[in-house]
Amino acid sequence: MFKPIPVAIGLRYLRAKRRNGFISFISLASILGIALGVTVLITTLSVMSGFQREIRDRMLQMTAHATVSAAGEAMTDWPHAVAVAMQDPRVAGAAPYVDIQALIKGSHNQPAMVRGIVPEQEKQVSVLAQKMKRGSVDSLVPGSFNIVLGTELALWLGVGVGDSVVVMLADERITAVGAVPSLKRFQVSGIFEAGYNEIDKGLAVVNMSDLQRVLRMDEGVTGVRLKLKDMDQSWAVARDLAERLQGPYRISDWTSENANLYHSLKMEKTVMGILLSLIIAMGAFNLVSSLVMLVTDKQADIAILRTLGLTPRGVMQVFMVQGSLIGIIGTVLGVVGGILLTLNLERILGLIESAFNVTLLPADVYYITGLPYDLKSSDVLVITLVALGMSFLATLYPAWRAARTDPAEALRYE
Repeated sequence: MFKPIPVAIGLRYLRAKRRNGFISFISLASILGIALGVTVLITTLSVMSGFQREIRDRMLQMTAHATVSAAGEAMTDWPHAVAVAMQDPRVAGAAPYVDIQALIKGSHNQPAMVRGIVPEQEKQVSVLAQKMKRGSVDSLVPGSFNIVLGTELALWLGVGVGDSVVVMLADERITAVGAVPSLKRFQVSGIFEAGYNEIDKGLAVVNMSDLQRVLRMDEGVTGVRLKLKDMDQSWAVARDLAERLQGPYRISDWTSENANLYHSLKMEKTVMGILLSLIIAMGAFNLVSSLVMLVTDKQADIAILRTLGLTPRGVMQVFMVQGSLIGIIGTVLGVVGGILLTLNLERILGLIESAFNVTLLPADVYYITGLPYDLKSSDVLVITLVALGMSFLATLYPAWRAARTDPAEALRYE
């Protein structure tokens, strides 16, 4: 009795048993359509966010969050740069490195990035030591000319621990017969597996002093790698460090170095979200059909309400309240269903594999064998608002049509 008249009538229409069962069926289909769309959208975006997180984390385990390198020449004051970086509370670790593209020759040839590191300092910026499958990072002692390869790279080269490889560097030496590439034989002392194909196939690691000797860099390095407490601040931290060093330095972060992958994953999630939103749109179209038929069925009731003094605006509100409530019910059911489905994905995947005796994500094919998910409250909020917005828009035309009902015409044959 304390509710506004349009709201009270709309709620009564929603609870009342309708004479036309088909209209009730369409209304139920609208609720289920919206609920299904919201459930699928939440689950799909959560799984895509989970895979993005896994790829990003596996990639950043072996690469820097940000780097500061000299512009066009070797960085000679890197100990000072490391000391300045560690004074920043946003920096968790800093280490020098030398990078150069090379052709590695084993039983076969394969191009790869050869990285020179200091094993003691490398532990501060990557988890290379924890990813070793055979051998140890500690084998990279100065003067040993040992090399550690990724699993895929070792497989392509056809070598294992104890074998030797020849590293042909892009740095050229001028001799009496002309420019020749720098060649150096290294012994394979370890193999690592990062779980990310680009790294496992394209990275080889040696001691930094050994690579400096081959490249005749003296004490110079390519730059300093940074590990941050918050990777989203990578660009700002690298820029601040370069400004404090007061030199011609070049900065980069993980988003710029992997821009194609970063943007493609983001675009894929956006496009998938837009496409799956069409399921919610289908539920909204069903809602339009349900309300249009309900308006037709309630012509006499609308006419009586009009003769009792209810304005056209009030008639619109009656059907907008009813349609909006259908949308709210479907959205709430979809949000609850989406969250529950996402949280139980691993269990459901295990049941499917047990029931059909199959392995959906075999370890010998995929790096990621589980079904990761990242249920973000921001995604759930956006999906909820989209579903509610579509439901509200779906009520406008039927409500407007109800408001145009002529009482005299509607009651002529009653």
